[in-house]
Amino acid sequence: MVHIVREFEAPCPQDVAVAYLADFANAVEWDPGTVACVRNGDASAPALPGATWTNTSKVLGRETQLQYELVTLQPDHVVLQGTNDTADSTDDIHVTALDGDRSRIRYEATITFKGMARLAGPLMGLVFRGIADETVDDMTAALTRVGAPAS
Repeated sequence: MVHIVREFEAPCPQDVAVAYLADFANAVEWDPGTVACVRNGDASAPALPGATWTNTSKVLGRETQLQYELVTLQPDHVVLQGTNDTADSTDDIHVTALDGDRSRIRYEATITFKGMARLAGPLMGLVFRGIADETVDDMTAALTRVGAPAS
């Protein structure tokens, strides 16, 4: 199992950040491993619990697909769970409003490997820790962009 927690601030109002992160199709902008993330069903429908996406990620040169579901959507909390034959993944994101339309993001990722893939757990822990640092940079940039006042 890989468990990673990162906390950081972004110049984005809480409600905007939560709505953006709840639509997992946006992962292509903030998750460095995601190469594609397509909403299943009506892509124009609001992202509500039960919505699903097919996420294609590339790690160590290998592509894999996971089916993700939005399982929690609260004014300050988003939880997305993904699964395939080799892993279960949970992105647990808390967004706390700060002064001046800023938010504190607590991003917690848990990946549990299944079957023979469990043997790669220690190596993948190192890989995902590096990716988590990139995720903070990419998510901060994306939230800065979507949180910018309209001009």
